[in-house]
Amino acid sequence: MDPDVAYERAELLKAFSHPTRLQILDELRKGTRCVTDMEDILPVTQVNISQHLTVLRNARLVDFAQDGALRCYYVSRPKLVGGVLDLLSAGHPVIRKTKEQIDREKAGSPKEKVSSRG
Repeated sequence: MDPDVAYERAELLKAFSHPTRLQILDELRKGTRCVTDMEDILPVTQVNISQHLTVLRNARLVDFAQDGALRCYYVSRPKLVGGVLDLLSAGHPVIRKTKEQIDREKAGSPKEKVSSRG
C-alpha cells in the first residue's frame, strides 16, 4: 500500500475512533439531525457534540445544511459509514493460532517461495 494512501486511511479511521463519534454517526445514519436533537439523545453537552461533529466534518464523514439558526447534520459518505459501523457490530470472533499453524504458514508451499523471490 502506498504510504500516502495508508496515512489518509489512518486519519479517516481516527475520526471513527471515539465512542461519542460512533454514537453520532449511528444516530445520523437514521436521518438528518440538528445538534439540539442529538443533545437530547446523547449523554454529552452541545459543545462536546459540536466538537465531535467538527472532527467528523473534517474527515468528510458528515456535512450540514443550515436551517435558520440551526445546523442540521447528515452522513455525507453513507456507504463508508454504514459499512464501518456494520463491520464493527458484526461480532467477528477472535482467532488463535497454534505454533504449528504459524510454522506451516511461514513455510508455505514451494510455489509461494519461488514466486516471492522473483
